[in-house]
Amino acid sequence: MNFHAPSTINTANAVLPKSYEHAKVALANCESLDECQDWADKAAALASYAKQANDDQLEKMAIRIRARAVRRAGELLKQFDDRGRPAEISTGNHTNLSQREAAGLAGMSKHQQVTAVRVANVPEPEFTEQVESPKPPTISQLAQQGIKPRPLVDLKGRDPHQFNLEMHYVGAVSDCARDLRALKHDQAIPILTDKARAELRRHIAEIDGICDMIATRI
Repeated sequence: MNFHAPSTINTANAVLPKSYEHAKVALANCESLDECQDWADKAAALASYAKQANDDQLEKMAIRIRARAVRRAGELLKQFDDRGRPAEISTGNHTNLSQREAAGLAGMSKHQQVTAVRVANVPEPEFTEQVESPKPPTISQLAQQGIKPRPLVDLKGRDPHQFNLEMHYVGAVSDCARDLRALKHDQAIPILTDKARAELRRHIAEIDGICDMIATRI
């Protein structure tokens, strides 16, 4: 992949692939979330540099590459579901991952995960037409188009506010559990400093207290 940027934030040294067509083909065939995220990050850095340098053509090309990288990441993420069924892509030694866990292993935040999936929801013809236009849209604009309307739910007489609170409450606890499972515990714990261990114990005590309070009331 002829698309490089230094590890430090020095966008002036970030360069695009030798051709945009090469980038499109490479991303269309990409089967790694890590690689998609790498493309997206570097394209974003390059677009920022091009804008500062008043290089309109370079900026547009970088925006297009980033959009395609984010969309491909979303397509790969959509192969996972919340029940943890594995996708037909390389995940190393990790199997039976949820979508959130797969995104976390690729270094993607929850926001990046949701955004990528939403961009992937945009119908391909509409996505291509917009990205290849003289003024390609931002990632946020594309993601907005990919928000799927929620189906109507039969509340069976329940108060809508209580139903909404319950849904978000259980969902938030579920997200916390998934995020904790996705952490690299075996690698991180042995290298903790005394200060970090003390801080971690405080957080764990707080979490334990909250969990105990919940467990005694349900």
